[in-house]
Amino acid sequence: MIIKKYQIYIFNLFLKNFFIVSFVFLCIALIINTFEEIRFFEKYNVEIYYALYLSALNAPSLLFEIFPFIFLIATNYFYIVLRDKNELDILKSNGISNMRILGILSFLSIILGICLILFFYSLSSNLKSRYLEVKNKFSNTNEYLAVVNENGLWIKEELDNRNFIIHAEKFDNNNLRSITITESDKYYQKNNTLKAETADITAKNWSLKNVTMTSKDGGKKNYLTYVYNSSFNGEIISKLFSNLNSLNIYQLHELSNNYQKIGYSNKDVKIHLNKIYSMSVFYVLMSILGYLLIKKTQFIRSTFFSILFSVFVSVLVYYLNYFSNLLGSNGTLPIYLSVWTPHLILFLICSIGLVRINENT
Repeated sequence: MIIKKYQIYIFNLFLKNFFIVSFVFLCIALIINTFEEIRFFEKYNVEIYYALYLSALNAPSLLFEIFPFIFLIATNYFYIVLRDKNELDILKSNGISNMRILGILSFLSIILGICLILFFYSLSSNLKSRYLEVKNKFSNTNEYLAVVNENGLWIKEELDNRNFIIHAEKFDNNNLRSITITESDKYYQKNNTLKAETADITAKNWSLKNVTMTSKDGGKKNYLTYVYNSSFNGEIISKLFSNLNSLNIYQLHELSNNYQKIGYSNKDVKIHLNKIYSMSVFYVLMSILGYLLIKKTQFIRSTFFSILFSVFVSVLVYYLNYFSNLLGSNGTLPIYLSVWTPHLILFLICSIGLVRINENT
């Protein structure tokens, strides 16, 4: 396949606009994030370096979330540049239709999308993980001190100068099953060990049932019920695993499998994975939508208001995705349907616009 000069020109022009818009949004994300981190560190006696460092770690993850809208706005600018230089008329006079231009943009969006998913998302997730790790050092709560693996749920917390290692084989909403709580002093000398069949963790005062307590000298006591005072409850534990942007694709699959093994719902993980897999399609649809929007709003003389209108449409698309994913999370819609329905709606809208463009070409 021979790449023609006009195709190279379209590639370069779109990529240039894409990187410029991405850089602008990255700067905005850095500035906003820096102010948020400064507010967070107000109660800590640390240098501003930490706010800037954390902002830099978190910004790529935020950028990945808004890439679909970057594609839309980049396409807007791409069309405006061609229009203002009268290059659309030149292309049209040489037999290059709007449909052909959109075909090139769609192909480029797919390639960019695959690269962003394979490389940029992995980078942003690693940086996000580092961001959470660093920020946790300044947290007064026990956030992020929990992990799910193939052996179950593990929690480590410190209470009254004592360390507690909690292991549960099953975690279902506000209930734990087959629990072991190992207590040690601040020097990690083992004291008591609690084993219980179940625990209701709706509140921070866990209600354990059928408990066996083993002391450090080997003595055992049995209790029908026992109250363990924790700094966690079911809601807090669930939130510990809610930041899926800190995990790469392989880790997300591993987490999903581990959730299944301990009986915990993996809906949110599946929705997140499907969102990532659907991004390339989303990018293409947003590029086409951006081209159609700017072409259909040529009656708006001001470039600023044309872009502002596109931003308004981006907000609508964002909330369409948000509510659809929300319906998937609470079980109202099947997982795959909740992710792909907004894309299907966008596809139908773009198809109608493409038919009309083709008729006018």
